[in-house]
Amino acid sequence: MHHRLIPGKALDPASPWKVTQDYLNALPPSTTPLSTLTPLGLNKEPIRALKSNRRTRLMAIFNVTTDSFSDGGEHLPPTETDASPKLDRRPQKLDKFIENGATIIDIGGQSTAPGAKDVPVELETERVLDAISLLQDKNILISVDTFRAPVAGAHIINDVSAGVLDPEMLPTMARLGTTVCLMHMRGTPQTMMKKTDYSPDGLIPTVAKELLERVAAAEEAGIRRWRIILDPGIGFAKNLEQNLELLRRFDELRNWPGLRGLPWLVGTSRKSFIRRILGVQTIAHTLLGTSATVAAAIEGGADIVRVHDVSHMAKVVKVADAIWRV
Repeated sequence: MHHRLIPGKALDPASPWKVTQDYLNALPPSTTPLSTLTPLGLNKEPIRALKSNRRTRLMAIFNVTTDSFSDGGEHLPPTETDASPKLDRRPQKLDKFIENGATIIDIGGQSTAPGAKDVPVELETERVLDAISLLQDKNILISVDTFRAPVAGAHIINDVSAGVLDPEMLPTMARLGTTVCLMHMRGTPQTMMKKTDYSPDGLIPTVAKELLERVAAAEEAGIRRWRIILDPGIGFAKNLEQNLELLRRFDELRNWPGLRGLPWLVGTSRKSFIRRILGVQTIAHTLLGTSATVAAAIEGGADIVRVHDVSHMAKVVKVADAIWRV
């Protein structure tokens, strides 16, 4: 850091003509470029967002809700379905995720699908804690997908509102000291689709500006910059064309002044814009469309892709990494 703070200062009184910058200039150039570093958990490889050959991480979606747009009702605890605990298929499903290459499990107890209703915070907490208990003895990173401070915790806090919907969220994140994901959204899941006007500056500059504001608010609250992951918020306050533009120009957003070096999470899996492009009604028919968006996200530089179909997307990631992560 000295060369940035005091480039013209002499370090050794015996040779006052030799300043900090001279020592730096004399060093042999590094074979591996320097990168920012975002820790994820003990004994887990951190994200090095500026390293060109970094591997893309696979985040598996595990929603414990009744109304998530794609897997609502699938992973509810037996207590909510009146089923016998013996019939709980969730441990096997989570094992499969891990076996198939997921390195992060993202647990959500409250749906953020367009128009989804809020559940009581106690129920959301109960659902999340129950799901976490299934992963206790697994060597896996756990992310909690919530916009409410009382529910926040685990290795990663993934807040679709970037701390806007609960004024206690940013201070809570700072106190917990975990890595956090701040997503670009406007309004609430109920109102966001009415807020898709990005004039006068256009989509990428506006998303960048609004994310810079959230990063500044997070740092102001005491969240360390090296603990921040960003998410462009595909499908959140974006229409079909805007979702495609985000994927097409994602590299530009990543390299925006003030955002460069921060890692990115991208979630496109099974979203309605893919169904609309394909002209299909059912989620079952979005697998190949999702694959194309995951490959596009990796080409643009995503560090984490958030997916439902882990085994399929692990293959997409492997090939996309082989092409672009060199």
